Amino acid sequence: MANTVGAGQYTYELIERWGTLPSGWTFGPVSAVATDSQDRVYAFQRKDPPVLIFDRLGNYLGSWGEHAITDPHGFYIKHDVAYLTDRDDHVVLKYTLDGKPLRLIGERGRPSDTGCQTDGGPVLRAAGPFNKPTEMVPGPNGDLYVTDGYRNSRVHRFSADGRLISSWGEPGKQDPGQFHLPHSLWIDEQGTIYVCDRENNRIQLFSLEGRYLAQWRDLDRPADIYIDANGTVYVSDLKPSVIIMDTSGNKIARWESPVGHGLWVDSRGNIYLADVPGHAIHKYRRRRA
Repeated sequence: MANTVGAGQYTYELIERWGTLPSGWTFGPVSAVATDSQDRVYAFQRKDPPVLIFDRLGNYLGSWGEHAITDPHGFYIKHDVAYLTDRDDHVVLKYTLDGKPLRLIGERGRPSDTGCQTDGGPVLRAAGPFNKPTEMVPGPNGDLYVTDGYRNSRVHRFSADGRLISSWGEPGKQDPGQFHLPHSLWIDEQGTIYVCDRENNRIQLFSLEGRYLAQWRDLDRPADIYIDANGTVYVSDLKPSVIIMDTSGNKIARWESPVGHGLWVDSRGNIYLADVPGHAIHKYRRRRA
């Protein structure tokens, strides 16, 4: 795989298997990655400790969450607060960046009844929270939005204190508002919600109230999405590839990549991929003119 990808202002150098762990440690399957206001990198891995912290050069800084998460999936940071999903325990959680729990939504080990028997399998009926949720993201209105998920077909909206306000989405393959494994989401500052409808090979756009706005196709099982302050959209799909777009869905760049189950972009424009099967973090370091 070429070490240099992209073109023009979106040119990157690939650093595979980024990040240095303490002696004797190895990465587990890395499900998600995010950075804080200081560009420290947080990896969410499926082994203890689930949260690993690095500086922007890849030096190990610390970890937390030992025995607290059954099945790490989504990890999102906003205003230096972390939002986590514990997929197999059917809960979503809010944490400080040093590992103190702030809120739990859902009942551990109590999935909602959707009739789905396998991850990513057919959902017989949409249901309430949760049956293997995938990601939680706060909106600019202060509400919390959760994609749900591997055995459901919904997006749930909660108040900041964890009260369910509404849900939308139905199982299906084509129509607006139908989902087959809503895998992650992003909410921009204008209040548009972007949902990676993974097994339907599309991203659907909604208002904060759940009103359908648009959809983007020509994607291959989109897994994660990030939108920067300039409105540039970054998507990892399971082709696997990385796609850069504008907020109208027009593609700016696309290249083959390692698996990006999770994706994040730091303040310098560097792209990080969380690689589940490869047990690794990969970094695309942006080249500056």
